[in-house]
Order: sequence, then C-alpha cells, then structure tokens
Amino acid sequence: QLTLAESGGGSVQPGGSLRLSCAAPGSNYYAIGWFRQAPGKDREGVACISSVDGEIYYADSVKGRFTISRDNAKSTAYLQMNNLHIEDTGTYYCAALSTNTIRAMCKTMSERIGFWGQGTQVAVSS
Repeated sequence: QLTLAESGGGSVQPGGSLRLSCAAPGSNYYAIGWFRQAPGKDREGVACISSVDGEIYYADSVKGRFTISRDNAKSTAYLQMNNLHIEDTGTYYCAALSTNTIRAMCKTMSERIGFWGQGTQVAVSS
C-alpha cells in the first residue's frame, strides 16, 4: 500500500512556472505518473516516468513545457511546469503503478487501479 501526497500547486499568470512534488514513500519500483483534471473534463495523463530506466512519456499538449523527474533517494517525483497556459488549469494528481508500459499508463490508467494522491490545484489566469 502506497500513500502519495502532492504539493506545489498554486495560482500563476500565463507564461509562469510551477513545480509540483509527489512524496511517495515505497514507490521506487513503481512507475509514477502525473495526471490532471480540468473542471467538467475527464482526467488525462500529462507525464509518466518509469521506475528504473528513466523512460518518459509526455502528452502532446505539454511537450517542451513540462518536465517529469524522480529522485528515488527521496522517494519523490516532480513535475516542472514552464510557460503555463490557461488550459493547464486543473487538479493535478500523481499516481503510482507497477508497470513497464509508460505510454499506456499515461494514456489509459484508470482511477480504480494503482495508487493515487489527493491532488493539488493549479490555476492559470491573467
């Protein structure tokens, strides 16, 4: 059983940056993903990173702006978000899953599997 806790959300103007953290004790052998849910929309995978070999997947909408990383010594994953757009607004969740298929994790992971944090709010507005 894993307990994940996100932090680092906030309110920024378009073009701004935020760095989200996901404290996930015991997750070193799990893939970690960041997902977001905008009001009235389905949850979508933003970025996912494998447990060991560093394989990474990004959604097209965030490529070149977001960077996912993890520090297994600290059992913490990060999402650096630069050049934020208004449409990046939403609740951001981190999740852990025992899988080697990172792309599938980001594109299809259900809320009913794996382990999820409670989310952190990101608001981008002018």
